[in-house]
Amino acid sequence: MKKEKNTPSPPQMSPYIFTILLFGFGLWCFWDGWLTTDPEMLAHATFNKVLSAILLPWGIYDFFKLRKRQKNKKQPEDN
Repeated sequence: MKKEKNTPSPPQMSPYIFTILLFGFGLWCFWDGWLTTDPEMLAHATFNKVLSAILLPWGIYDFFKLRKRQKNKKQPEDN
């Protein structure tokens, strides 16, 4: 006979962690590309502008995609 251990499951990571990282890096790149006056960062301004133009819309898309998925998961429970 096997003894079943009642071990707690590890804590689950939020599904929004990737979205938060996208926003964070996108805002950082936006700051370095568009708003900073640091002469050392001006050499990387084009890279940061392009990356912020990619990461910020991707973060917005991912946020709404996850929100819709969570609403769809909760909907059958409400009925």
